[in-house]
Amino acid sequence: MKSLGINWLTRGLIDFEYKKYELLAYLKNVGEHFSESKLYPHLGDLIFHYNNILSLKNNKKSWFEQFPESVKGIDLKKLKITYERIINDDEMMQELEEIMNFAIPRIQKTVAEGAEIYEYVESTVDVSPIGLSPLYKDEGYVFILEAQKNNMKIFRYSLKIFESPSDNYRGIETKLMDELPYIKFKNLENDKLMLVKKYKDLPNPATYLLTSKGSFPFEETLMPVAKRFLVRYISST
Repeated sequence: MKSLGINWLTRGLIDFEYKKYELLAYLKNVGEHFSESKLYPHLGDLIFHYNNILSLKNNKKSWFEQFPESVKGIDLKKLKITYERIINDDEMMQELEEIMNFAIPRIQKTVAEGAEIYEYVESTVDVSPIGLSPLYKDEGYVFILEAQKNNMKIFRYSLKIFESPSDNYRGIETKLMDELPYIKFKNLENDKLMLVKKYKDLPNPATYLLTSKGSFPFEETLMPVAKRFLVRYISST
């Protein structure tokens, strides 16, 4: 995947035409993946850039922190190096603002396209417990059935609290345990029992069947959507 890089706005040549070309090439690449219903990591990357550019625009003081520094002087007696920001003129700041004004609506439009695909994929997903659900649901198994592909993957999951600079949020880690062709009317509770016998550290695991009626790229789309859907489902029950 072609990426803009974290500091694409302030990295390299600060020129409107150059940055415009760089951005449009990136958005074209993302759009090509979206046309194949491949959401991740492209959608997450887009949202990061959108939030970052809005933050820069709304807080001009933080612009300077995005730029590299050059050595201004060295005090040999104090063994101290002083630095100065490379950017310091109004003309370059105006150029940056023009770039951001161009970029924001275009990134926003592409984010909206990705969000529309995400919502459609999520609308095809359903989840239900297999057998009785225990009180402890932070660990267990999820069977993900791709109905149109007649294929089922079995994952072990673990809910986690992830920390970010602005907030803490609940996420999920998964590990593929098995993959098998799905047979209609197969007894999924027997499959659950086999897992209990094989992995004795979870004697009474929460186990779910998550189905998708659509046909989507598994790693780039269905799995990320399924994980978020499952976290919300477990949290609500």
